[in-house]
Formats: sequence, structure tokens, C-alpha cells
Amino acid sequence: MPMHLNQLAWVCVGGACGSGLRFLVTSWTLARYGTSFPYGTLAVNVVGSLILACLFELTRSTTWFGPTLQMALGAGVMGGLTTYSTFNLEVVRYVQEGQVRTAVVYGSATLCACLLAGTLGMALGRMIAGR
Repeated sequence: MPMHLNQLAWVCVGGACGSGLRFLVTSWTLARYGTSFPYGTLAVNVVGSLILACLFELTRSTTWFGPTLQMALGAGVMGGLTTYSTFNLEVVRYVQEGQVRTAVVYGSATLCACLLAGTLGMALGRMIAGR
């Protein structure tokens, strides 16, 4: 199999794993916290921000991840796990339904928590890499 098709296959496998993980996290949060707030989407975006930033730092600082694994984990797993389009739809829906306060709280919480998670993920990657 040519290299680009091999990489594509691994990205697809990673995407399936990430999508499955997103389904599990969202289902768990719905069962635990209900539907009053999109906790599942918030959780996967924050966790995804942390993990993707950590992976980014590790791939910059170490040789642990080859190009195919980087794509499988980054574009595949993290692409399947995180869900900006769902976040966007939920915020727009809240605004359209007149729940502007919820839209602002959710949007702000997502932005702040994901930026913090990304910062922590990079620090974690540097720490794991010994930098």
C-alpha cells in the first residue's frame, strides 16, 4: 500500500476510535448530568485540547511518534473526539432559543477551559519529554 494510503487508513482508524470515545463520554455525561447543558461536548473539547497540545509538544520534543502515528493520533483520534461543529451548533441554537446567557456561559467556558487545557497539555508534553 502506498505511504499516503497507509497514513489515510491509520487516520481513519484513529477517527473511528475518537468518534467512539466521543460517543461514550457524551452518553455518560448525559446520563449523569442530563440535558440542561452540553457537558459532553464541553468535556471532549477540553480533554481533546489537553491531549492534542500534549501530543504536539511530544512530537516537537521527542522522536517517539513517527509521521503516521502523529497523523493517526492528531487528525484521527483527536479529530474524531473533539467536536467544534457541534459546539457551534449548540451555541447558535441557544441564541436562537433566547437562552443567550447559557450561550455566553457555554461559549466562554469552552474557550477558557480549552485554552487552559491546551496550555497544560503543552507543559505536560514538555515534562514527559524531559524538557
